[in-house]
Amino acid sequence: MNGFDKMRSGELYDFSDAETMESIKHANRLCRRLQTMTSMDTDYREVIEELIPGIPASTTVNPPFHCDHGNGIKLGENVFINYNCTMLDSGLITIGAHTLIGPNCQLVTPNHPIDYLQRRKTVETGYPITIGEDCWLGAGVIVCPGVTIGDRSIIGAGSVVVKDIPEDSVAVGNPARVIKKLK
Repeated sequence: MNGFDKMRSGELYDFSDAETMESIKHANRLCRRLQTMTSMDTDYREVIEELIPGIPASTTVNPPFHCDHGNGIKLGENVFINYNCTMLDSGLITIGAHTLIGPNCQLVTPNHPIDYLQRRKTVETGYPITIGEDCWLGAGVIVCPGVTIGDRSIIGAGSVVVKDIPEDSVAVGNPARVIKKLK
């Protein structure tokens, strides 16, 4: 298994290997192009579709946008991602249909080793993030590695989500905790 496959499967991998670095360089070039665009520019769709393969035509990602790879992001129909979102997609990031992501949100899948000697190396693991359908993440939400947010849930602005949130929940705080069930 090569480093890229290890990365996608949640195993410890070396992010400096050639294939992984080429993926990062490709995404960096496209993200840099997005920084000077709006979602209404004529070449926006071409750039965002190259960055995030399979992005539905009904989905909008407002620049500026930052990611490590882009090819680890799977977006449903009618997803709206507001300005200045960062998605570190060494692990897969899946966002269900009709979900709204507020400005300045961060979805981070990389996790570095606990042992400081291991952290000195160019290794990490990537744990997937899954956000269900019809969710809403308020401005400045941070979603940590390995988290699943259930369908129809709302995460309050500025919250840090470190554990799974069940469907039909309102969660707020740092760390985010469920304060209300919607059904």
